[in-house]
Amino acid sequence: MQTISLKPSTNATYRAITRLLTMIHELHKAGYQRIRFRSGMAPSGLHWRCLITHADAMLADGMALADGHRPDEVAYYSTGSQDGYFGWTDVPGRSARELGVMFLDRFPMIAAKGQGRDWAYAGWLTEILGCAERDEKRGFPVWFADYPIEIVKADRPPPIISSIA
Repeated sequence: MQTISLKPSTNATYRAITRLLTMIHELHKAGYQRIRFRSGMAPSGLHWRCLITHADAMLADGMALADGHRPDEVAYYSTGSQDGYFGWTDVPGRSARELGVMFLDRFPMIAAKGQGRDWAYAGWLTEILGCAERDEKRGFPVWFADYPIEIVKADRPPPIISSIA
């Protein structure tokens, strides 16, 4: 049985990642469950990187970006910027809900294509978010790196499903 986290992490990087994942969770709650993320490590191994897009821009395995996506269909984040999400200068200290509102406004293509239901993915993200809130390694997925990694099957996101309005 897992515990429920009662306080934020003492690690600033973990807090920044958890806020980002919570933003995606807030978007899912608002009906944007087809918004997905892909994450891994920078070549230096120092920073966690994450891209956020819609399900149709991902490969069927749900972990890799498909070829041929448009630049406005992907939002990039690195822990190197801490809470300066997506290069925005007006976001430090904002809540995940505020970030979600800003994300929808500033990434309209992802928002439009991210609308719809994907209960399996939304449920998986809820579990991953719970792990992040407890500072567990599973809460900070790494699906790509410049060194060998092993991805536990249980930690993989569910495969992409077709759009359900």
